[in-house]
Amino acid sequence: MTNPLSGHDGSYDAPIEIRGFSVPPEWIDYNGHMNVGYYGVAFDRALDHLMDDHLGLGEAQVSALGQGPYILQSHMNFLREIHQDALFWFRFRMLDSDQKRGHYFAQMLTDDGELCATQEALFMNVSHSTGRSAPYPDWAVARLARMVRDHANLDPAPQVGLAIGIRRRDQ
Repeated sequence: MTNPLSGHDGSYDAPIEIRGFSVPPEWIDYNGHMNVGYYGVAFDRALDHLMDDHLGLGEAQVSALGQGPYILQSHMNFLREIHQDALFWFRFRMLDSDQKRGHYFAQMLTDDGELCATQEALFMNVSHSTGRSAPYPDWAVARLARMVRDHANLDPAPQVGLAIGIRRRDQ
């Protein structure tokens, strides 16, 4: 299988918007807002849409190729609470890519456009038969590179590349 089963070759919106999400009751914790763990679930579901609808690297390709994207590293920032039944959506930008990996930044926004969380992540294509990294097919490498180029002129986001740690005023 050398041809994509879904997605498209670009051009890609800058940023790509993924819409149509709401907070189900089971995602609410004892603080009365969406539990921290479900932010990861929400970002992952939005990433599935990006992979399927735009890059063609989603479930159909995984079934056909026996390989797919694994998240290697992720850093989330929680900026605003989100509550039950709230509508939210995502903006994605591809920051970098190579033969096996992609580096993206995503923003979760409320229905009224307020930023509530961000995720910066690195993913790698992994063979399901070997459990090791595998190069993407040429068409996928080209799509990832095109998305990086199409997103290159977006304004930098302040959360990209942040280190984690306690900031002290006296140091």
